Amino acid sequence: MNRVSTNFERHIILDEAGDPILAEDAPHIQPALFALEGLRVEYDADTKALWTNMVPKGRASFTPAMLADFEHWQDLIEGSFGPDDLRFLVLGSHAPGVFCYGGDLELFRQLIIEGDRKSLVSYGHRCCRILDRNIAGLGLPILTIGLVQGAALGGGLESLLSFDFIIAEESATFGLPEIMFGLFPGMGAHALLSRMIGTVAAERLITSARTYTAAEMHALGLVHEVVPDGEGEAAVQLFITKNSRRHAGLLGSRKATKRTWNLTLAELNEITEQWADTALQLTERDLKLMGRLVAQQRRAGRTPVPA
Repeated sequence: MNRVSTNFERHIILDEAGDPILAEDAPHIQPALFALEGLRVEYDADTKALWTNMVPKGRASFTPAMLADFEHWQDLIEGSFGPDDLRFLVLGSHAPGVFCYGGDLELFRQLIIEGDRKSLVSYGHRCCRILDRNIAGLGLPILTIGLVQGAALGGGLESLLSFDFIIAEESATFGLPEIMFGLFPGMGAHALLSRMIGTVAAERLITSARTYTAAEMHALGLVHEVVPDGEGEAAVQLFITKNSRRHAGLLGSRKATKRTWNLTLAELNEITEQWADTALQLTERDLKLMGRLVAQQRRAGRTPVPA
């Protein structure tokens, strides 16, 4: 398996023995794709799969800097790959025990205190645009795979809902805790969950504030495969290998499913604007609870991310 990667120093390709090959073997890939601060990217030339892992410097959440990396990531993928160069797009996380905590609660809290609706809406619109582009596969004939090896909460779960397939390790957890502090998930959960599992089940999941196991999410049909801890990457690799010959059929099936959703970016944006209006109505008690969650995220973010 040949993978183009970066090691945060230079653009390289590794052969099957792990030895470096000249980067010119993958000339179509823009080197900037491998220089994103918050995302570690590798390209498997054999399976035409792009593997990406979030590597947050602090809190494992969608900070403005992480959103900017995802925007650049999407732009660079669109600019680097043609229809014959990429078949699978994988997203995971190297934050220990966490896929993503979701939205930047520290930023939200500050903007709410300042009454800054414009910035709340702008943040939400950026998230919705990234989500919408991922649902559309960046205009490429790709299957997208979310790999979960830890907690996927709030916007972390919302982002996963935009992927074609989700593979989770047994200890992975999922939840939408926003209702605990008087909010609701505003960047895709209602629109996507209502289409995937129906409005009643979606509302139950969104308002329960429960933490769901990988097995429970599999039973709901939201996670496609649950594997033992430590076997997530191997499971994704096996999925890619097994489905390479079925790629066209799976791709067509996913496109047909998404066509029935009739989901537009305008709908996503309208919901996030409702979210911003609700956020500005939070009480001092709600903001204190949000602050405690921020502190928990900050403590969790102190754990070093493995190289």
